[in-house]
Amino acid sequence: MPETADSLTLAVNGVAVTVKNGTTVAAAMLIAGAPTRRSVTGEPRGPLCGMGICFECRTTIDGVPHQRSCQILCTVGMDVRTS
Repeated sequence: MPETADSLTLAVNGVAVTVKNGTTVAAAMLIAGAPTRRSVTGEPRGPLCGMGICFECRTTIDGVPHQRSCQILCTVGMDVRTS
């Protein structure tokens, strides 16, 4: 999706992703095809409840680990890391 007045671009694991304003980080990661994190056994994890209760969507956002991606809206230039 090209960037427009109602969209923004952020990086998910170093790859530029353009999303509409108001998109959660969890949705941007799904659009990018990135798993949210890995379980202790190495399995990919992703959003489950979508409302911040389960903590399955935790990821590193702008260098801060364990952020609940389903509760945070994307911002211009945000750096999201899933591994």
